[in-house]
Amino acid sequence: MARPMGPKFKECRRLGLNVHGHPKAMDRYKQGMARDDRKLSKYGEQLLEKQRLKAYYGVMEKQMTHYVRRAFKSRDIPGNYLVRALETRLDNLVYRAGFATTLRQARQMVVHGHISVDGRKLDIPSFPVNVGDVIALRSESQVFQNNYDSALGTVPYIGRLEAQRSVVLVRMPERFEVPVVINDALIVEFYSKQH
Repeated sequence: MARPMGPKFKECRRLGLNVHGHPKAMDRYKQGMARDDRKLSKYGEQLLEKQRLKAYYGVMEKQMTHYVRRAFKSRDIPGNYLVRALETRLDNLVYRAGFATTLRQARQMVVHGHISVDGRKLDIPSFPVNVGDVIALRSESQVFQNNYDSALGTVPYIGRLEAQRSVVLVRMPERFEVPVVINDALIVEFYSKQH
């Protein structure tokens, strides 16, 4: 399974945005380090936004292209559909629910079989979660249980079921609720030239 590897903090500084959500990611950032600090062409701005979105969700170019194709075929606004599809991936919802402290840890939990969806063990990080699906922790690992217990709160489209140590996708997320700081229109423009 291909996945983005490499130094996370360096990527955050290059993109000029804390895409990994780590509190220390931007500590060594100085003005002029990021790509958007320099004058960019229209294409450069679109490329930068696409790279930021890919880094937020930890997807490779091939997966991103797949999501974009589906977004263009949907009846929804392509940018909204794209962000919604990425946001409702299993690994991302495990991270948002608080089972894991990072997206990489969430992906590893899914791959190693610690997560179930509606009682069924799943090991596919890109599995699309539907409304009403219950995501539960299969493992008795104290680390994961502590992560869940210490999570301050979740996004409004995820409901916590405290007794079962699980969460449910209550509804599809609205674009303004997704905690991702990007301009979807630039990404749609970038890919529309290729399709």
